[in-house]
Amino acid sequence: MEEIQLDILINLTAKVKGKDVKIVFPEATDVRVLGAAIRLKNDEVVEPVLVGSPEAINTVASENGWDASKLTVIDPTSYYKFEEMVASFVERRNGKATEDQARTTLLDPNYFGTMLVHMGIADGMVSGAIHSTGDTVRPALQIIKTKPGVSRTSGAFLMIRGEEKYVFSDCAININPDAQALGEIAVESARTAEMFDIEPRVAMLSFSTKGSAASEEVTKVAEATKIAQELAPQYQIDGELQFDAAFVPSVGAQKAPESEVAGKATVYVFPEIQSGNIGYKIAQRFGGFEAVGPILQGLNKPISDLSRGCNEEDVYKLAIITAAQYLMDK
Repeated sequence: MEEIQLDILINLTAKVKGKDVKIVFPEATDVRVLGAAIRLKNDEVVEPVLVGSPEAINTVASENGWDASKLTVIDPTSYYKFEEMVASFVERRNGKATEDQARTTLLDPNYFGTMLVHMGIADGMVSGAIHSTGDTVRPALQIIKTKPGVSRTSGAFLMIRGEEKYVFSDCAININPDAQALGEIAVESARTAEMFDIEPRVAMLSFSTKGSAASEEVTKVAEATKIAQELAPQYQIDGELQFDAAFVPSVGAQKAPESEVAGKATVYVFPEIQSGNIGYKIAQRFGGFEAVGPILQGLNKPISDLSRGCNEEDVYKLAIITAAQYLMDK
């Protein structure tokens, strides 16, 4: 995310600035996270909410010559709404946690931060600088849960090279989604494209184009295409398409002449995670594309997962993306 194109960042910032979107950061004592939060506050882009001990956060700020006095800090150990949060968590877990278990669980900063989002105290969350993807996503799936009509979350990448912008998914979460899940991923990926001002033309990728090969894998993609088209008729979604038929106009015209997507796709939905993960990394390393993500899709409220190798700028930009996701779903 280090070199995300300036125009994209400017456009997203313009969408969220002044909207008072509250983004919670559970890893507030990490220097990268705290530095980004202070910048976001000073730039008046989003309203950061930090989870942790005020003393510990102020120590990190002081060590780096920063003023953190303007930031909202919530300490789980002394939060005045903690018992309300415990009750809400027990209700949300629907018998899977007792009150005592909830009190222990909610001292975990990711669970606490996710509950702040669930209760509407924050609008979105950014974590993962020091926690694994599982530590970030698990509380989101248990508490925030997926949108109506969406069976699972998914991970998209914004791929950028000069003026070219595409969305690749799912490259991060689902190992082998079935046709229903794949269709849902296609629709959520189209919505992600719109957030970045990309006109969504969604290609459901396969090693076959319009029946040129026959297998269970091809049938799954064809069925997923129909499901996606029924779920979101407002979008141009087509498949199954080979990558060259989706990307190259001349090949698309030859292999799928009646398709509105072939040869000009902007959103590429991979049939399973192996091809998705390999595909985005080939584009990144061989093709010189910058890969921004993963951007988590399909949740009721936006929760974003950083890489543990991130820097302060990555945190800053992902917070803006998360705020834009919230406003899009509002």
